[in-house]
Amino acid sequence: QLQLVDSGGGLVQPGGSLRLSCAASAFTLDRYAIGWFRQAPGKGREGILCTRNNPDRTNYKDSVKGRFTVSRDNAKNTVYLQMNSLKPDDTAIYYCTADPKVVCNVGVFTSEDYDVWGQGTQVTVAS
Repeated sequence: QLQLVDSGGGLVQPGGSLRLSCAASAFTLDRYAIGWFRQAPGKGREGILCTRNNPDRTNYKDSVKGRFTVSRDNAKNTVYLQMNSLKPDDTAIYYCTADPKVVCNVGVFTSEDYDVWGQGTQVTVAS
């Protein structure tokens, strides 16, 4: 069974950093497009980035561009989301997701395009 496990969330002060992890089992992540979504309390799920190989393409939502960076460790079959300069508005449950068919067009973050989802990890930014 294809599975993603999100981890690394926690409580951080404004301006701080966190690194989230997304580990895959039963499939090879580097053959899939990876998306990160988040859901703040009382709000809908929001896509914040999409990354894929062949062709290499990574797109970030404007609200996180320059602060968040996605990376892959193929040996560990894991994707990381480095989040810097965190703001209270970044408070949300963060989900990684994967799908082999997503192309990561600029500005397109559609949750319905993805098949495999992690369970989510809570990120709280507060002083």
